[in-house]
Amino acid sequence: MKKLSFLLLGCSLYSLHLQSQGCIAVRNISGFGQYNLADNAFSTSDWQLNITNRYFKAFRDYKETHDLHTPEQNQNVIKSYSMDIGITRLLRNGWSLNLSLPISANARTTSAEHGGLNTTRYTTHSFGIGDIRITAYKWLLAPTVKQKGNIQLGFGLKLPTGDYKYQDHFHWRSDTAVLAPVNPSIQLGDGGTGIITELNIFYFLNKTNRMSVYGNFYYLINPREQNGVPAALGGRPISANQIKAGGGEVSVTDIYSMRAGVNYNLNKWAFSLGVRDEGAPVHDLIGGSLGLRRAGYTVSVEPGVIFKMKKASLYAYVPVTAAHSIKQNVVDKNLTKLTGTYTVGPGGSGDYQVFVGALFKL
Repeated sequence: MKKLSFLLLGCSLYSLHLQSQGCIAVRNISGFGQYNLADNAFSTSDWQLNITNRYFKAFRDYKETHDLHTPEQNQNVIKSYSMDIGITRLLRNGWSLNLSLPISANARTTSAEHGGLNTTRYTTHSFGIGDIRITAYKWLLAPTVKQKGNIQLGFGLKLPTGDYKYQDHFHWRSDTAVLAPVNPSIQLGDGGTGIITELNIFYFLNKTNRMSVYGNFYYLINPREQNGVPAALGGRPISANQIKAGGGEVSVTDIYSMRAGVNYNLNKWAFSLGVRDEGAPVHDLIGGSLGLRRAGYTVSVEPGVIFKMKKASLYAYVPVTAAHSIKQNVVDKNLTKLTGTYTVGPGGSGDYQVFVGALFKL
């Protein structure tokens, strides 16, 4: 009989908006939460190393739930690769401690931030470590080999170690290069110290313990309202109305991720199929909600597979986007009042994400 463990490290997708253009911010704040079958997941005085690689490409622009079908010449294309390295110390009585370090390499190709629509497209980049996370976990029931289910709580801190002011060159004209902060979608951090909350559950559905249901719930509370980085993306000036509406700086948003589904264990293999919902709320739980942000959510269908070995487990997940929605944020609402015109900025998404990783028992 196998022992089951949740190692939820979380994931975020939310969108931000640049004047009339849509863009997307994909920040691998907590790697990827996988439902993992590990032989000694509940053992005491043990170590685990989890390495998750994530690839994402965004090129679609949405306004609320509508795909704008942006012409290729004017698309904002983001390619994001990140590696999340997590080290877990398993303690007695169901306690564990986790330290996670993300490393990201991102690129954003667009014309809007340079010479404007229908002009030459250029690419800006960012590379480096992201926001480090330290989390403590506790299984509410004493972990045993034969238990039918369990609930795990997690609580921790996200530290502002990632560079949230990363700069690259923008080309307003073919002969001019301006050094300015890159788009928030490819920044390495958000500039805030966050409070991590998690809830992970599993329950076996049959006597053979081959089929189970799982749930992973992650919420990051970011008390800081704005990080001081001007919303003048690409170094371009901000409109007076946007400043009056509270959109002069980049927002430090709360984010959430929820996963639920069914897992089937077949000897050395495990297969899962679930639903994933992730995004950023309109209003943060603590602190204000002004600044440049794109509130909304993405719902995905998430198939996964795990191959189990004696000292390691290999896994892959490919969430495929099923629904995407951009909501009217606080700045949009203020702009609507100022101008008398209903305003909601566009935001972007891709069609899928790819997660590939390995869990090692040390």
